[in-house]
Amino acid sequence: MDIFHKCFSYTEAKEYIARGLYPYFREIESGQDTEVFINGKKMLMLGSNSYMGLTSHPEVKQAAVDAINKYGTGNAGSRFLNGTLDIHRKLEEKLADFIGTESALLYGTGYQANVGAIGCLVGPKDYIITDKMDHASIFDAARFSFGKTIKFKHNDMEDLERILKTCDEENRGRLIVVDGVFSMEGDIIKLPEVVRLAKKYHARVLVDDAHGTGVLGKRGQGTTSHFGLEADVDIIVVTFSKSFASLGGAVLAKEPIIHYLKHHSRALIFSASMPPAAVQSVSKAIDIIKREPERIDKLWHNTNKMKKGFEDMGYNTGVSETPIIPVVIGEMDDCFKFWKMLTDDGIFVNPVVPPAVPHGQCLIRTSYMATHTDEQLDRALEAFHRIGKQLGVIS
Repeated sequence: MDIFHKCFSYTEAKEYIARGLYPYFREIESGQDTEVFINGKKMLMLGSNSYMGLTSHPEVKQAAVDAINKYGTGNAGSRFLNGTLDIHRKLEEKLADFIGTESALLYGTGYQANVGAIGCLVGPKDYIITDKMDHASIFDAARFSFGKTIKFKHNDMEDLERILKTCDEENRGRLIVVDGVFSMEGDIIKLPEVVRLAKKYHARVLVDDAHGTGVLGKRGQGTTSHFGLEADVDIIVVTFSKSFASLGGAVLAKEPIIHYLKHHSRALIFSASMPPAAVQSVSKAIDIIKREPERIDKLWHNTNKMKKGFEDMGYNTGVSETPIIPVVIGEMDDCFKFWKMLTDDGIFVNPVVPPAVPHGQCLIRTSYMATHTDEQLDRALEAFHRIGKQLGVIS
């Protein structure tokens, strides 16, 4: 069979486009703020991962401009050869100090950071033990590593222990890989239990803290800080496209691990380095988060307001305990209709359907910024209440 057959026979997306219910690849004509413009229409943004609301902060933007003026728009090479600038090293030192680790290594994206670390450190004879709801980059990284991947039930520590018991220790390493905050469910990994089991069964732990950094912990230092387990987690992966208002990612660990990755990680060696504007945007974002802890307080005020509002109306918000709050709708068609009515009402949200969630559990994923106002959130709650009743999702 022609390898392109699947492309020409794929019609599902086109059918939803024809029905006016296609919610993807929307073109935003403005910055990623609490309000955006689409086709000239102002929309209240409830679908962004800019938790600290820094993508439009004047200091962050100026840092990017200054970096371009000094270093240009790109580095024209990989970190391994000609693509390391002094600001890369300085950001690595600042990031390690902020998160509380010995060392850090920058990658072009958070996806590359997972692929670069897991794909490099895990060998064909090793085990990768993952939460079944981990980010897709983790599963792709596992494929690159050729390790034996075993999934445990979502945030189920009994199932994790069951799997650890079955892993043959002889000549095999074990790496438990979990999200700090799960990107669709919005819940937090039971990290104290993960660490306890890792020690009991001689495993290492990697936490992908893409959605925890900037959100959890007293100063936004992430999931390990939230639980006081900075010294007990072996590797932390962070993403810069969320709270840090830029693009890129990093692996944080003890210096020997970082040194090994520098010389063996294919995703680092064979990929161009972070451009100067992105590097300096992250650096300035960290400065602001440290300087303005009230941003984290406001983010949690907004989170608690919306979760209570949804649940008081009768919505199912699942197991969420972070600024990611899913609103469970049910069937795919109903979810897309709900999305369309919110869009027509000027509310930007993201519908989530299989395979990202199980069939029959489609949801509207909402997420919040420190910069959302109470007035904006009240408007959103009113729209959810009205549309939910109209579609029979709530009574």
